[in-house]
Amino acid sequence: MVGAAAGVVVVLSLAAFLLWRHSRQPIAATSLALHGNVDLREVDLPFNGTERVAAVLVQEGDRVHTGQVLARLDTRRLLPQVAQVEAQTAAQRDVTARLRNGNRPEEVAEARANVESARADAENVRQQYERLRSLAEGHSVSQQEADNAKAAWDVAQAKLVVNEKALALEVAGPRQEDVAQAEDQLRADEAGLALLRQQLGDAVLVAPSNGVVRSRLMEPGEMASPEKPVFSLAITDPKWVRAYVSEPDLAKVHPGMRAVITVDGEPGQRFSGWVGFISPIAEFTPKEVQTDALRPSLVYEVRVFVRDSSDVLRLGMPASVSLSLLQALPQSDTLPSTTVRVIPEPAPSNSP
Repeated sequence: MVGAAAGVVVVLSLAAFLLWRHSRQPIAATSLALHGNVDLREVDLPFNGTERVAAVLVQEGDRVHTGQVLARLDTRRLLPQVAQVEAQTAAQRDVTARLRNGNRPEEVAEARANVESARADAENVRQQYERLRSLAEGHSVSQQEADNAKAAWDVAQAKLVVNEKALALEVAGPRQEDVAQAEDQLRADEAGLALLRQQLGDAVLVAPSNGVVRSRLMEPGEMASPEKPVFSLAITDPKWVRAYVSEPDLAKVHPGMRAVITVDGEPGQRFSGWVGFISPIAEFTPKEVQTDALRPSLVYEVRVFVRDSSDVLRLGMPASVSLSLLQALPQSDTLPSTTVRVIPEPAPSNSP
């Protein structure tokens, strides 16, 4: 009995030792917890021109969508300039078209008729001169009259030459240099008109993307300029959590990993996201990270993009990120060329 009891004691002691030893072995972690703050982009929106503000159409806190008109400048001095250049451009366009088309057949016919008329006049004057010259030789008329007839004939011949040259010009049409000059002037006028129309378009300030008006910095009547923002706009899509991972855990994180984000203000709500950026440069743990174990360590910034269709997350809000380490690593040929960029959300997979 004593021996059997001793054997039972030994077996129980051995089992207890094995159980204790097994409990002392580390258990592989299945998730990685990161801490950070909600971040988003902010855009300062100035006018691309210098003029007085005519209207400011949104208030601080208003939600705006892409292309929505936020403010307008006074365009009372710009509109007459646009109208003037439009008229100049239209006139130059007509001049260019006329030169390109050349002379009309009616104009050529008119020049040819002028030549025939001048030729007939010259012939008539020549005949008169011939008669007067014969009479002058017989002393029936004075030599002065014959000389006057000769001068009239010379004038008629010169007029004929002038009309023949004019006909040749009408047939040849405009010079290519004149056409090119008119086309160049038309392009200059069109460029000036395009610039004025762009300035007219710049007098309307529109939202570049969906967001929330964070600050309204100017009011109607103030003088706007490209250096003075009118609004500060918070871009609500995309949002991300700027978290930090320690160097020992860096190899566990890769772009495209699915993530679950929670915030203290919404304890019962979980937001889905994915890793879109991993910094290639180490830094000391920022003051915003309030984790004692990470504070003295070198860490790497991780940007975890998050879906927030209900717009619950706010700029600077503390957030916790949980990354499942059971996700399959992406293939090497699918990794981006650099991690210093935002990658799109990965497609759903069957991995847990």
